[in-house]
Amino acid sequence: MAIKKVGVAGCGLMGSGIAQVTAQAGYDVIVREINDELLNQGMSRMKSFMAEGVKRGKMTQEQMDAILSKITPTTDMHAFADCDLVIEVIVENLALKKSFYTELESICKPETIFASNTSSMCIIEMASFTKRQDRFVGLHFFNPVPLMKLVEVVKTQVVKDEIVDEVRTFAESLGKKTVLCKDTPGFIVNRLLIPYMLEAIRAWENGLASIEDIDLAMQLGAGYPMGPFTLMDMLGHDTTLAIANVFFDEYKDPRFAAPPTLKRMVLAGHLGRKTGKGFYDYTNK
Repeated sequence: MAIKKVGVAGCGLMGSGIAQVTAQAGYDVIVREINDELLNQGMSRMKSFMAEGVKRGKMTQEQMDAILSKITPTTDMHAFADCDLVIEVIVENLALKKSFYTELESICKPETIFASNTSSMCIIEMASFTKRQDRFVGLHFFNPVPLMKLVEVVKTQVVKDEIVDEVRTFAESLGKKTVLCKDTPGFIVNRLLIPYMLEAIRAWENGLASIEDIDLAMQLGAGYPMGPFTLMDMLGHDTTLAIANVFFDEYKDPRFAAPPTLKRMVLAGHLGRKTGKGFYDYTNK
């Protein structure tokens, strides 16, 4: 079955980006949010991102208009009924995902492929909420979606090989590079990245060096585009904490235990760039 119409469940930072690149590749896109306020915020974010691209000469106004014409925003779950692929981009909460997939299963045609954009959760566990475990994959994009080239394609023990191939071909048609990985917490990138970021916090807690010097050392010494603290501020500390907790629950390995500083920053609402304060202060920048 050729994928022609794609549903994106969630129009937040990731969902709006996925909807944009999918429409930009020529697919018809249904993007759904739970209410009009969140839907309008997501569509406004998408339009602002593309408008900046027009301003910088990355695309024309005609191209932007053509992309938007391929996207149908909605709050109605039943709009996914005739989609060939539905990509779930809702919050990392298993109970909410179970509720979502249970309803989606009753709406979509049997041929529809389900894909989760989760960064750390168990794909087969989410697939178990449906009757199509053999048509369920992980499809993990990276933020910001229009700029980041990588997509992790996550294969469970029961998904059909032809479904994995079809989804991988779809992702590559968006101009992405794909990597195939097993259904283990964090897949490839976060499995290696999260312990690195947690260890950076522990190094700072133990007085090894300042936040600024650790960041600079990893930039200039390891060739990273940004240091671990700048990266965590960009990703959001609530996201980092949630992924670390998933890892620790699975493995009970001290490497994945969240340092006290991270827990307290999240409780204080200091989540990084999105709240104006994290390891750095962004309120005056």
